[in-house]
Amino acid sequence: TMNVEHEISLLVEEIRRLGTKNADGQVSVKFGVLFADEKCANLFEALVGTLKAAKRRKIITYQGELLLQGVHDNVDIVLLQD
Repeated sequence: TMNVEHEISLLVEEIRRLGTKNADGQVSVKFGVLFADEKCANLFEALVGTLKAAKRRKIITYQGELLLQGVHDNVDIVLLQD
């Protein structure tokens, strides 16, 4: 089985690596950047599922429910916890 907590902690690391601080001082990254990153592609079997799980736990936030490559490339994924 997939260890969701572990996946989420990896996700947080990747958001920190690829993201930049926004006006509120929170780290934010575009979904397209995360999706297109080679390291992320290798790390996460189900990036969208991991994002949803992290959002449910209020670790990250983003607009909408389901993120799709191409359609939602410009959606900001914001890290709520540091």
